[in-house]
Amino acid sequence: MNTNFYTFTNQKTLIEDFSKTIIDKLEKAIEKKGEAVLLVSGGNTPKPLFEKLRTFDISWNKVKIGLVDERWLDGKHEDSNAKLVKEYLLKDKASKALFIPLYQENLDPLKSIDICSTLVKNKLFPCDVLILGMGDDFHTASLFPNNEKLKDGIDLNNEKYCVSMTPSTAKHTRMSLTLSAILKADNIYLHIQGKNKKEVYEKALKENDFLLSPISAVLKNEKKQIEVYYNE
Repeated sequence: MNTNFYTFTNQKTLIEDFSKTIIDKLEKAIEKKGEAVLLVSGGNTPKPLFEKLRTFDISWNKVKIGLVDERWLDGKHEDSNAKLVKEYLLKDKASKALFIPLYQENLDPLKSIDICSTLVKNKLFPCDVLILGMGDDFHTASLFPNNEKLKDGIDLNNEKYCVSMTPSTAKHTRMSLTLSAILKADNIYLHIQGKNKKEVYEKALKENDFLLSPISAVLKNEKKQIEVYYNE
């Protein structure tokens, strides 16, 4: 296990600290190689973070932004992660960033795995900052427990960057980064809030069956250090 757990008394303090950390990583990447890549997750938790990030005055025109996972929906659909990113992150100063979506219009998700894998590999890696979320059911990205496609998703020998998954406990077929792709990111963060999520996190640290708890496969890997940002 290779995790650092940072606790904050409130969301505002977390957002202040976390956003500065992310921006620092992006600026250093731009300075070193001329560009930076930021991969983000959907949901309600990152919305305030996105709103803060977009206020920083950095070379956003040298930043590429992508998704850790996506519902297989048109980018205008209410449940689309691309729509969320456009509404909360790609505004103000960050409007100059290049957004690279996962969703492929008019294509079947299962037939798009190779297309998405190639896209992610060529356009979004090397990745400088990758931010994960976590569900009450121990899913992360769209790697859902008790799913027939999860073995492919968490198999470290699977060289594909993406896997398609239809969860039984959530709406919509998804496209998700695989575990091996996630662990290729230079800096990996888990962003959670609320006492319930902390309890789920603590249980995940003890769970060795990754098919029951996909987030455990990330947290208990020996390859990368995971930085956890938490507020009650």
